[in-house]
Amino acid sequence: MEEPLFFKLWVYLAEEPLLGLTVSLLAYIAGDWAHRKAGGSPVVNPVLIAVLLLVGLLWATGTDYAKYFDGAQFVHFLLGPATVALAVPLYRNVERLKEAALPLGAALIIGSLTASLTAVGAAWLLGATRETLLSIAPKSVTTPVAMGVAEQIGGLPSLTAVLVILTGIIGATLGTWTLNALRIKDWRARGFAVGIASHGIGTARAFQLNEVAGAFASLALGLNGLATAILVPLLFRLL
Repeated sequence: MEEPLFFKLWVYLAEEPLLGLTVSLLAYIAGDWAHRKAGGSPVVNPVLIAVLLLVGLLWATGTDYAKYFDGAQFVHFLLGPATVALAVPLYRNVERLKEAALPLGAALIIGSLTASLTAVGAAWLLGATRETLLSIAPKSVTTPVAMGVAEQIGGLPSLTAVLVILTGIIGATLGTWTLNALRIKDWRARGFAVGIASHGIGTARAFQLNEVAGAFASLALGLNGLATAILVPLLFRLL
């Protein structure tokens, strides 16, 4: 039986390293379009849609992740400059950051430990293996940091990466509703909470809502990465 034209075309295009970059951008454009059509609803998250589209495409075409990443690595590289660019809104709100330095420090330590311990505790109660528990612990920080921490304490970096993405999507989707239910109205507190709980994806959502919230979310993203890199390995050594 002759293969469909689509598969013949895919086999040809798959040899091009920029294919991964192209399909990644197209998947996100589709997700962003759906997000806009839904009126900006957090439920229709563009990252989630892009991930589902890419997973479906790679599965349907039998393409392994390594081949896809040959092109997608260019997007991965831009994570660094994008993170550095967060310094701009931080600078614009530096006075507000100074005013709230003490409560932010306390919130950082409590939030970082809570994000890690609640996830590990729930997984332990459900019978997860030790390796899985170690992989879950750093799930609330940005992917490069989380994978490094997981590897250091004996977890599976690949599993951690998946959990980080899921955490970010869930936080970006449910964060606004949760904070509204708790009647937290201060944009500084809202942004900082989202940044600690759901790293970069949550921070992007915070910027969509309010610049002050985005600035505090980006601060939380960076500080939580540092705190987790220090506290999680130390905590697991003590345990």
